[in-house]
Amino acid sequence: MFLVGLTGGIASGKSSVIQVFQQLGCAVIDVDVIARHVVQPGYPAHRRIVEAFGTEVLLENGDIDRKVLGDLIFNQPDRRHLLNSITHPEICKEMMKETFKFFLRGYRYVILDIPLLFETKKLLKYLKHTVVVYCDRDTQLARLMQRNSLNRDDAEARIKAQLPLKDKARMARHVLDNSGEWSVTKRQVVLLHAELERSLEYLPLRLGVLTGLAGIASLLYLLTHYLLPSP
Repeated sequence: MFLVGLTGGIASGKSSVIQVFQQLGCAVIDVDVIARHVVQPGYPAHRRIVEAFGTEVLLENGDIDRKVLGDLIFNQPDRRHLLNSITHPEICKEMMKETFKFFLRGYRYVILDIPLLFETKKLLKYLKHTVVVYCDRDTQLARLMQRNSLNRDDAEARIKAQLPLKDKARMARHVLDNSGEWSVTKRQVVLLHAELERSLEYLPLRLGVLTGLAGIASLLYLLTHYLLPSP
């Protein structure tokens, strides 16, 4: 099994593309959901964040106040690096757990939904394929203004705050162009899914691991039913 990193930009249509992959039966892991999960009370990252940044980053119910924490690390590279050093290992552990579950269920590949895939570059080393949901800037601007009821200046400010989609498209292995009709985009998703499903990458390794797991299961069965004394 291999990992596919999928990203996009504001109003590019990434969420809609993810829905199509899910309708096709694909395994999808939302890294943002994992990032919120690992900082919940009771988890190691939560405790370490409080130790590093103080109780002022907590809400009344004990959850991390993401706005306060964001303000603390804004334009503070050292503090941002400290936060990342706390959260990224925990995110990777949870991500690997979820990925292994999909592996055991027989999925050929798993999609990681990563909004800042090319900005942080932290997860690129784990990915065999990268996908960008792209649309041209005029389309992106018009969609954002309509979706969020923004004026042109506010919409342009939000787009400029992100890495340009054209730059992400240059770095990605696959580009899904969502500039036109949705039916055209959907067909691109279906074709990419078929291409990834046909891929033989890591097949020998996959077969080896499955054979090993089958051998372990057989051994446990023999120990349980034949070698261990009956009660």
